[in-house]
Amino acid sequence: MVQGTSSNAGKSVVVAALCRIFSKRGYNVAPFKSQNMSLNSYTTHENAEIAIAQVLQAEAAGIEPSYHMNPILLKPKEDFISQVIVHGKPVNDMNFYDYQNSFREKALKAIKTSLDTLKEKYDIIVIEGAGSPAEINMLDKDLANMKIAEIADADVILVADIDRGGVFASIAGTFALLPEKDRKRIKGIIINKFRGNLDILIPGIRQIEEIVGTPVLGVLPYDESLKLPEEDSASLSERKYSKNEKVTVGVMRLPRISNFTDIDPLEYEPDVGIKLIEMGDEIGNVDALVLPGTRNTVNDMLALNEAGFTDEIANLSHEIPVFGICGGYQMLGKKIIDESFKESKHGSVEGIGILDAKTKFDRIDKIVTQSKASILGNGIFKEIKGDSVKGYELHEGLTLLGESKPLFEVIEGCGNHPSSPYDGAVNGYTAGTYLHGIFHNFTFRRFFTDHLRTQNGLDMLGFSEDNFENLKKYSIDRLAEIVEDNVELKLIEESIEKRV
Repeated sequence: MVQGTSSNAGKSVVVAALCRIFSKRGYNVAPFKSQNMSLNSYTTHENAEIAIAQVLQAEAAGIEPSYHMNPILLKPKEDFISQVIVHGKPVNDMNFYDYQNSFREKALKAIKTSLDTLKEKYDIIVIEGAGSPAEINMLDKDLANMKIAEIADADVILVADIDRGGVFASIAGTFALLPEKDRKRIKGIIINKFRGNLDILIPGIRQIEEIVGTPVLGVLPYDESLKLPEEDSASLSERKYSKNEKVTVGVMRLPRISNFTDIDPLEYEPDVGIKLIEMGDEIGNVDALVLPGTRNTVNDMLALNEAGFTDEIANLSHEIPVFGICGGYQMLGKKIIDESFKESKHGSVEGIGILDAKTKFDRIDKIVTQSKASILGNGIFKEIKGDSVKGYELHEGLTLLGESKPLFEVIEGCGNHPSSPYDGAVNGYTAGTYLHGIFHNFTFRRFFTDHLRTQNGLDMLGFSEDNFENLKKYSIDRLAEIVEDNVELKLIEESIEKRV
């Protein structure tokens, strides 16, 4: 099991690296995270929803992701309220107290079921913890760290982030706050995100090993060339997008932004830079604007209004492409109807109104499905009419179109509405879809960015090379190489050998 001294210490990437390393050695390996709080999620082949981090880890292991790899997913919805997803399906919206006290045993049962299922199928399970194991106010309610190590009887590797400072204090503090039985499970320490001269760090490493009585297995360098999906929207504050390119795509950073990995492929398009637009910013000079997904369409629509963006986006839609994904698509319509207050306490609200479409939140099951569709050729996409795309859907609202034409014909999945064979909508330069991962489709993405290139007097690149997919595959392999080169794996190997 890989645990961390804090959130964003590097647990996810270390798990991915170990999955890749031992998969290449011939083991059947699976990742596992009992409980994840994330708005970056994915639909598996089982039409179940899990966190995107476990999808990356499954890819590193060379296997199909499953809901058993992330049996509990918490998606923050409003203040202190999260949607609770168990085995890939939403069960309810709960506040923190009710989840910890009334639902804990059900969650624990689901976790044990998934762990047992993976044990039957795989040689090695690499478990990821959540946050820090030393949250002393919640040790008796733990569902993600040492409780899971105990259930799995797993040895623990502790990852500490040196980039934010205080690495030795965070390691010592974690050991000091853990009960003795939990401290004994930690067999080694990895220091992550190191940028300096390792010789200067060595004396501190020797001292911390004496203080906690546990070896430091290695120090991982901070490699900014790695391009891997982020687990949590908090990482957006630290992320450095390329801005000074020939083509600029603006992306609205909605307060409850979700599935922001939808925009990742655009960043790796030649000539294209990403401008992340906060609620207090100005949209400024951009060549296209993307409204990404959100966990709460109504609240984020109100946030756009309050920030003064609604009219500006509507005006820009006459000049540049505006593209909405899932919740962003819903906002581009005329009306968001929530008469039963399913989405938020605010009820129904007006949309931006560029698309002649109305979205209604009703007491229906959440749409969770992988999808395929054919491009209808409306709007700016007429030259790729008939091409197919794939993606995944995670939405609760259903949309009915007025005069706006649809973007896709649905081959598999739901799209706008169960009674409609279509997904998305188009009006001039503006388009939207329910398909997450739409820009992961190389032809669709390259056509979109080539349109922006020609608008800026640049040559089209055509459909020659998928830079994003190539770079992602490289990054997973490179990550594994970094861990193998900088971490003493013997202790981990011995821990595996005595169990396999």
